[in-house]
Amino acid sequence: MKEQELVVQPRRELASRVSGGIEVTLYWSPLDNGTTVEVWDSAYDETIVFDVPPERALEAFYHPFAQLSASLDELVPVADA
Repeated sequence: MKEQELVVQPRRELASRVSGGIEVTLYWSPLDNGTTVEVWDSAYDETIVFDVPPERALEAFYHPFAQLSASLDELVPVADA
């Protein structure tokens, strides 16, 4: 009998919105119960990703640049596609 492998998604999308050429997506990770915000700027084709405490996730989703200024030390670089 083969041992079954548990496949866990690395992150799940909780919410997404687009405004003024900026796409903001909120993710949750079941691996560590962490939340991250991903911001894509279509004008520059650049993406930034940063961790946020779960209790501030919605605030960061709606106001990512305000939260980003408080999270600059925790930026996660995103590889070019």
